[in-house]
Amino acid sequence: MTNSRKSRKVDGFLRKAKEWKEEYETLRNIVLDCGLTEDIKWMHPCYMVENKNIVLIHGFKDYCALLFHKGALLQDPHGILVQQTENVQAARQIRFTNVQEIVEMEAILKAYINEAIEVEKAGLEVKKKTEFTIPEELQNKFNEIPALKTAFEALTPGRQRAYILYFSKAKQSKTRESRVEKYMQKILNGKGLND
Repeated sequence: MTNSRKSRKVDGFLRKAKEWKEEYETLRNIVLDCGLTEDIKWMHPCYMVENKNIVLIHGFKDYCALLFHKGALLQDPHGILVQQTENVQAARQIRFTNVQEIVEMEAILKAYINEAIEVEKAGLEVKKKTEFTIPEELQNKFNEIPALKTAFEALTPGRQRAYILYFSKAKQSKTRESRVEKYMQKILNGKGLND
């Protein structure tokens, strides 16, 4: 590992780390052995090839993780990649609870990192899910108020998706209806869920 790829920002991050410090340092050494350049992005050590993000090291209460930005495209022969939440489309994590797990998996981690580098160099992209099922309650309002449908379709795909996910999360139809009612005016005004 050459020190030229090390970042002082990451040195500072590691000095300040209260939890997972030894795990972070072990992961850092493994990642740098794969020839990646490090920096801090999203307040965590991020590793790149040709300025393209490959992996990120981050920690949570119960585990620390190596996050692959395009992990959905990796083969995952060991079945160790985890999708953080159902809404995360591209990224996948490998989670750890102690240094020993990382040390034992070093060869596997390097294989996954090298595959991630190849995926990036090949220019592969994760196909984003663009079709979402419109909840029945929203569709009913579209039928009742055509201007609402027109306004909804004029929103950016991200805003449409946010509304659909929010409305769909409600388990009861009554709750979905009240959510649609509550946000109708925002949609008509061309605003997103969080605008």
